[in-house]
Amino acid sequence: MSWDPMRDLRVWQERLASPRADAWIPAIDVYETADRYVVAAEVPGMTRDQIELAVEDSRLTIRGHRIDKSAAAGPTVHFHQVERGHGPFARTFEFSSKIDSESVSAELSMGILTITLPKAATQPLRKIEVR
Repeated sequence: MSWDPMRDLRVWQERLASPRADAWIPAIDVYETADRYVVAAEVPGMTRDQIELAVEDSRLTIRGHRIDKSAAAGPTVHFHQVERGHGPFARTFEFSSKIDSESVSAELSMGILTITLPKAATQPLRKIEVR
């Protein structure tokens, strides 16, 4: 997946234009090597059970829900500044190569979710004899 500045601009535009105060989109890096794609998402404060991953052909979907722990503090809390998002999010990525869905792995460490998506092996060219 090549770098697309317009896609990045759209993501920021979605963040800024969101009508919901609790909407957020985690920052995500995507890169490719010869044999795999790697997606790294910043999801601090989230646990494994708050994240859902789905892979289909060449598409990865990440869904999650970060709980607003400050809401549990009660109605007497008066915020002076709120910059950390919470609530549900969903992101989908389409890759140019098919993914070997049986070999996909995900690790959550120190607030970073790292998903490794090996590319599916390509079938060798098969010559067909015309009779």
